[in-house]
Amino acid sequence: MTWLITGGAGYIGAHVAKAMTGAGEKAVVLDDISSGIEARLPADVTLVRGSASDREVLDRVLAEHAVTGVVHLAAKKQVGESVEKPLLYYRENVTGLGVLLEAVVAAGVRRFLFSSSAAVYGVPDVDLITEETPCAPINPYGETKLAGEWLVRATGRAHGISTACLRYFNVAGAAEPELADTGVFNVVPMFFDRLTRGETPRIFGDDYPTPDGTCVRDYIHVADLADAHLAVAAHLDRSADGGDLTVNIGRGEGVSVRRLAELVGEVTGLPAEPVVEPRRPGDAARAVASAARMTEELGWTARRGMREMVESAWEGWCLHHPEARTAR
Repeated sequence: MTWLITGGAGYIGAHVAKAMTGAGEKAVVLDDISSGIEARLPADVTLVRGSASDREVLDRVLAEHAVTGVVHLAAKKQVGESVEKPLLYYRENVTGLGVLLEAVVAAGVRRFLFSSSAAVYGVPDVDLITEETPCAPINPYGETKLAGEWLVRATGRAHGISTACLRYFNVAGAAEPELADTGVFNVVPMFFDRLTRGETPRIFGDDYPTPDGTCVRDYIHVADLADAHLAVAAHLDRSADGGDLTVNIGRGEGVSVRRLAELVGEVTGLPAEPVVEPRRPGDAARAVASAARMTEELGWTARRGMREMVESAWEGWCLHHPEARTAR
């Protein structure tokens, strides 16, 4: 059994590669290193530099490594950029996915795990988001992830491929400092970045209908997310003649942005009292997953809490930004 992990040198992808090889699975990574980091990968994982939408490269990798399953993580992922560049996002996330699926079908691969997002739901007004909550994405990024799910499922049904679509909620933390998120697009590293530069963290809106007025989100430790991929991969192994699975990956617990800022201050020892700025368009008051399906059908449950996420993320941030430890 060999898994091809597209985008496997990225923040999430490297954790998936580590979890898979740690569990005895064989993996090969395809990554163009536009945002990935080769040093994140385990020594026993082969890296092929290239695009997941390059059919010639895909045909070669699938054949040379006798790939039997694909974890597709490579994608454009920034919401704001997707609004500015929708054509780029549809080309990379949908058209590129189509090329990959064509190669998968031609190679006879029978397992396909797709990295989706809670962005497919939009801003539903519910306490817990289940997999049956209607999908109504509000930006091109979420649209491309939903269209990707449709394409993956339809291809699986037509060609007898077992498929899974994993809808990630907010990912944070690091299994090891070397694997930490080095970007500043997610809220935890955004807080760290501003504190390191001696600036005040920002909260966008404090007048939402939530207990402290700030947005409430469901955060999942990236190591738990990687373990969820293992559970889903095992499920696909058991159903390699077809079938599809769609699951939320979260903890089912909400944490407010203000509470997160307080926790960041406690962990870093830096003054993290945030300044409140106007709401951003499209931010839901609450977005918390129901993780019941993963527990009931696959026996998986997130094990790591919010403090562990922030502590491990801070260790990783300081490895890449040593000046953070002396910031005041």
